Amino acid sequence: MTFRMHVFICTNERPTEHPRGCCSAKRSLDIMTHLKRAARAEGLDDVRINKSGCLGYCEQGPSCVIYPEGTWYTLPDDEGLDNILNHLKGGEIAQEYSMVRE
Repeated sequence: MTFRMHVFICTNERPTEHPRGCCSAKRSLDIMTHLKRAARAEGLDDVRINKSGCLGYCEQGPSCVIYPEGTWYTLPDDEGLDNILNHLKGGEIAQEYSMVRE
């Protein structure tokens, strides 16, 4: 199967005292599960959502990247995921959660 979009969500874990923190401590796995269920409920069979290792935006996390376009997001809580889900459905980028990769 070919996917129109592939979402990678950081679920990296670090020790609590690590200065950069980690996405896993910011509920990234719960957020990923919620987004997967919502995408499935919307019939988005052409969107693949996976967990990933560190994406390098620990301080701004939880973070994700969507390919093939290369859109970076800091993931909101469950309530804000509707805007990102709309993007996955073919809508506009959810600018309020967008990160610019430098």
